[in-house]
Amino acid sequence: MSCPYPSKQSGLVMVFALLVLLSLTILGVSSVSSSLLQSKMASSMERRSMAFDAAESAIGAVLFESEDKALLSNDALNDPLSDARAGIQYDPGVQDLSCFDGDNWTNRTLTAAGLQKNTQHTQAGNFRDSPQTQSWSRTAFVREQACIGSSNVIGGSNISCHVFIIRGCGRVQDSKYVVANSQTASVFAPASQ
Repeated sequence: MSCPYPSKQSGLVMVFALLVLLSLTILGVSSVSSSLLQSKMASSMERRSMAFDAAESAIGAVLFESEDKALLSNDALNDPLSDARAGIQYDPGVQDLSCFDGDNWTNRTLTAAGLQKNTQHTQAGNFRDSPQTQSWSRTAFVREQACIGSSNVIGGSNISCHVFIIRGCGRVQDSKYVVANSQTASVFAPASQ
């Protein structure tokens, strides 16, 4: 004689199957969530790397412009270090050489057009268009000092070292942050006294 009611065993199989299905669903959601997070992290690191490259290029552009013989021989134009020397002196203990302070420091930009001789790179534009990336610098005069270790080489006290700080700044469009890097440059120049 057959029993019209389902057995207890078939009920346990259904509960077990539902538990396995729930476990697989949780594992799948967790895996997708982890992949999305890793993708966001990789994208953020890529954007930060592009901004850092833009900041480094801005520093290189200042050095390029400061060594451009065509620019240095043009009396109508100044290189960024000469402009910074003519401006206010930078005191690291009091002032901040901020990427956002475009009023107090010498400013240069580097665009997708690249670096050109006999040119002050002050035009606006993007360093890269896809994604849009900006690259610019701030340059300030720090101090004049005796050139350490070079007195025998340059032979005299009428030469001193003029020390500058160059801050390169880079920013990718829609980023909440600017990546900055700084470099110190020292230049032989006649002493002020």
